[in-house]
Amino acid sequence: MNPAPIPIDDFSLWLASFGRPEVLLELAILATCGLLAWGLVGLLRRIFSPDTSHSIWFGHGLVDGVLFPTLLLGLGFSARTLWSASHPVHLLRIAIPVLVALVVIRVGVKVLQVAFRQAAWLRPIERTISWFAWLSMVLWVTGLLPVLLNELDQIQWKIGGSKLSVRTLIEGALTACAVLLVTLWISSAIESRLLRAATGSELSLRKAASNATRALLMFVGLMVALTSVGIDLSALSVLGGAIGVGIGFGLQKLAANYVSGFVILTERSMRIGDMVRVDNFEGRITDIKARFTVIRSIAGREAIVPNEILITSRVENLSLADPRVSQFTVVGVAYESDVDLVARLLVEAAKAQPRVLTEPAPAASLSAFGADGLEFTLSYWIGDPENGTLGLKSDINRAILAAFRAQGVEIPYPQRVLHVTGAQPTGTTPGHPPAAV
Repeated sequence: MNPAPIPIDDFSLWLASFGRPEVLLELAILATCGLLAWGLVGLLRRIFSPDTSHSIWFGHGLVDGVLFPTLLLGLGFSARTLWSASHPVHLLRIAIPVLVALVVIRVGVKVLQVAFRQAAWLRPIERTISWFAWLSMVLWVTGLLPVLLNELDQIQWKIGGSKLSVRTLIEGALTACAVLLVTLWISSAIESRLLRAATGSELSLRKAASNATRALLMFVGLMVALTSVGIDLSALSVLGGAIGVGIGFGLQKLAANYVSGFVILTERSMRIGDMVRVDNFEGRITDIKARFTVIRSIAGREAIVPNEILITSRVENLSLADPRVSQFTVVGVAYESDVDLVARLLVEAAKAQPRVLTEPAPAASLSAFGADGLEFTLSYWIGDPENGTLGLKSDINRAILAAFRAQGVEIPYPQRVLHVTGAQPTGTTPGHPPAAV
């Protein structure tokens, strides 16, 4: 015959039970479960993937993911079931609520960390989940939780044809949070699998599928959460009509940005990694969100461009058809210079740079007869504009200057003729024009 368990609501007897010798055996059983769970997590980490730093199951270490407390909870519950068949349960009775609270904290924190990385509001939400889980555990262990829920159930009010209580609202909010966490977990796993080893146009298409999947799962999760609370979804038709009117008037820009983002991702007119120029801002597309696109310039600045602008305005995509970009530099020489020599020196200065393409080959042309000398235009092509153009142009100009000095080619200074009327300048003969300055 099994000994009767100590009632959890009798707090004094519950505390006195920890002085029994069986508690040491239960502590040894719990420690064994912890070591077994730790070993299983390490074994599974080596089997599945060595890089699990962003995994919800594993986390950064062996014990900071969801898998360790979940395995420990399962092993502890199994051990308590077997132990209670022939012995009274003392320590394991408390361990189970503690492990449940730990699993809830780990699931909430790890899912939010993966779904919303580097969010400013993430840390306060994590603390809130931890405090709420530990408080619920204490109420559960001390037996106060049923009493508190019963008191909250007495606070009721009537809305329409249904009655609501504080307990119903709390349970509905917890159900909604649980459903949304599961939804975020599933969508994060799908996004990670879709975006794995994807580049170029394939990356943009998978990003669109990932955003659509997350939005669909969040919508379904919200509907399930509202149904679990007891809210009649047919009443949301009025709310849907009001939202439609709001979008038609005040939220049309926001809706246009979301629709434009979906169009950009599906049409692939602009892809992650493309070099674009929008409103005199040039850079590489680093991310395409549902509402905006992030463009990072070569200088390191980032521009957040609403997707509607990318659809309705003129955008130069430097990477869409051909990554090659034409550049040029203008150089002036004296009229007495050898034109063929100057052209040859310009072409050699461009060919000496490894970033300049050999096909099409650099070309130097006599572009204009300037006021101070002959103007040559050196044009060349590069295939990596994302690495910057100003530094390359500077290197070419420095090579041209060094070649001109070595060959004695003169770069003329600006010359102007000054005419003086009225008083005759000193040192000049009447009838002779003044000297050039």
